Amino acid sequence: MTTTTSKVPTRAEVPEEYTWDLSQIFPDVAAWEQELSAVEARAQELAALQGTLAQGPAQLLTALTLRDEVGRRLYAIYVYATHLKDSDSTNPVGQGLAERASSFAARIQAALAFIEPELLTIPAETIEAWVDATPDLHVYRYELEKLNRQRAHIRSAEVEQVMAEFSDLVRTPYRTFSMLTDSDLQFPTIEDENGQPVQLSHARYGRLLESQDRRVRRDAFKGYYSAFLPFRNTIATTLGAAIRSHVIEARLRNYSSALEAALAPNEIPVEVYHNLIATVEANLPRFHRYLSVRRRLLGLDELHFYDLYVQPVPDVELTIPYHEACDLMRSAFRPLGEEYSAALEQMFSRRWIDVYENVGKRSGAYSGGSYGTPPYILLNYQDRLRDVFTLAHELGHSLHSYFTRTHQPFVYGNYTIFVAEVASTLNEALLTHYMLTNGADEALRRRLLAQQIEEIRGTIFRQTMFAAFELWMHERAERGQPLTADALSQYYRDLVIRYHGPELQVDDELAYEWMRIPHFYYNFYVYQYATGISAALALSRQIINEGQPAIERYLRFLRSGSSRSSIDLLRDAGVDMTSPEPIQAAMDTFAGLVDQLEQLAG
Repeated sequence: MTTTTSKVPTRAEVPEEYTWDLSQIFPDVAAWEQELSAVEARAQELAALQGTLAQGPAQLLTALTLRDEVGRRLYAIYVYATHLKDSDSTNPVGQGLAERASSFAARIQAALAFIEPELLTIPAETIEAWVDATPDLHVYRYELEKLNRQRAHIRSAEVEQVMAEFSDLVRTPYRTFSMLTDSDLQFPTIEDENGQPVQLSHARYGRLLESQDRRVRRDAFKGYYSAFLPFRNTIATTLGAAIRSHVIEARLRNYSSALEAALAPNEIPVEVYHNLIATVEANLPRFHRYLSVRRRLLGLDELHFYDLYVQPVPDVELTIPYHEACDLMRSAFRPLGEEYSAALEQMFSRRWIDVYENVGKRSGAYSGGSYGTPPYILLNYQDRLRDVFTLAHELGHSLHSYFTRTHQPFVYGNYTIFVAEVASTLNEALLTHYMLTNGADEALRRRLLAQQIEEIRGTIFRQTMFAAFELWMHERAERGQPLTADALSQYYRDLVIRYHGPELQVDDELAYEWMRIPHFYYNFYVYQYATGISAALALSRQIINEGQPAIERYLRFLRSGSSRSSIDLLRDAGVDMTSPEPIQAAMDTFAGLVDQLEQLAG
C-alpha cells in the first residue's frame, strides 16, 4: 500500500493485511456483550467475599485467583472496545463500546478495592504462614511481601476512607490546568514559511519549532508563550496545589518526603533519583559542548531555545515502505536470538499491527493489548525514517509485553513505568547500530548520529532538568515556602542557564516554560525517562559487545514482568541503577556521538 496519495483512506479502503485483527480477542460484538455479562457475575461473586479473607488460606486463595480471573477478562473487554474505537472513531459501535468499557471497568475496580485494605488487617505473620503451608499460594508470595512493606504507610480504615473520598478532589489542580491549557488559551496567528497565516496550537508549536525558517521558529516561540503569560499566577496556583497535595499525602502516610512516597511503592531507592541528577549535572560541560557544535552546524552566531528542535544536519530524503521497514527490524534484532525473532514474525504475520492511517483513526502510535490478548501495535506509518524508528520503539514495548505475558502469571504479567522504556529504547539503539554499520552513506550517518544525540538530549538532559525542578518544588513546599509565579519562574530560569551553559541565549519567555509542562503534576514521573534510556543504552552495548551472555540476561529481563523489583530485574540483566555508573556510561556515549558527528560534519 502506498502512502503518497493525498487522500486519507477510509477504514474499509485499507487492505485487511495492514489492519489489526481484533477477532483474536472476541469474534464479534455479540461475544463481547456476552463476556461483559459473565464478568459482571464473577465480579459479584468476588465482591461477596468482602470481610471473609481472614478466615484462612483457602479463602484467601479463592479471592486472589478470582480477582486475577476478573482482572484478566476485564482488561480484554476494555482492550477490544478501545482498540475498536481507536482504529476508526467514525464508527459509532466502537465509540459506544469504549464508553461502556470505561465505566464498567471503573465500577468493577471500585467494587474490588476492598482486597488490599482487608489483607492489611491480617497479621503479616499469619499471611506468611498461610503462604508457606499452601503451595498454590506460593505464586503470590512476592505480591504479598510487597504489600506487607506498605503497612507502615497505610492508615486506619476511617482515615483511608476519608483519603479515598478526597482523591477525586486531589486531581482538581491537574484537571484545571488541562482545561485551561487545552480549551481556554487563545493562541495568536503567525505567518508560516510561505507567508500564509497559521494559528498556533500545542501540536503546531512543536512542528513549527522544526522549521528551517528561523523567523518562523522565533515567531512560534514568542507567540506560543504570549498566550500563557496572562495566566502565570493561575497556573502557579494549580501547580502549587498539586505539589502540596503530594507533600500532604506523604506526611499522612508517614513517609519522610514526597520523593520517598512516590518511589517507595515501586521499591525504588531515593538514591536513584539523586544519583541521576548529580551525575548528569557533573557532565553538563559535555552538553554545553554539543550546543556549541549544534550552533556551528546551523551556521548561527547565537543559539536560542527555538533553535534546539530544528535538524542540525540536512535531512535525508528516504522513502522506506513498510515491508522494507519490517526487513530492517528482522536484521537489526537478529542478534537477540531465535526466540525473539520468532515472536517478531508473529507480530508481522498474525495481524497484530495496525499499520496505516485512515479516516477516524487515532493519531500517533502506541503498544496495546493486555494479558491473554495479542500485544497489538497502532501505527500511522508514512514511509519516513522516523516511522521506521517508531515501529522499532513500539515493537520493543509489545515484545516486552509478549515475553512477560507468556512467561508470567497474571499477577506479574505487567511491568513498572521504571522499566517500561528500556525495551523500546534498546530496540532503537540496536536499529541505529545496524544502520550505521551496514552501508549507511555519510549523509545518513550524520542524520542517525544527530538523531541519537537528540534522543539523549531530550530524554536524559531535559528530563533530568525537569526532575531537578520537581525536587526543588517539593522540597520548598515541605519547608512551608510558597510556590509563587515569581519564585517558580526565577528558579526555572536559573536552572535553564545552569543546564544549557553559555552557548544558549536565554530569552525572557524561557523562565515561564514550567507553565506548559503537564508532567510536573505527575508526582516524580519524568526521571524514569532518563533512567530508562540509560539502562537501555547500557544493555544494548552489552548485547553488541558481549553477545550471547548479555542476550540471555536481557531475555530473562523481558520474561520477568513484575515478578521482582525493577531494580533487581535490571541488576540481574546487567545494569545497577542504584549506582551512578549507567548514567555516567550514557554520558560517555553521548560525548562519543558528538565527537563522531563533529568529525563527519567537518
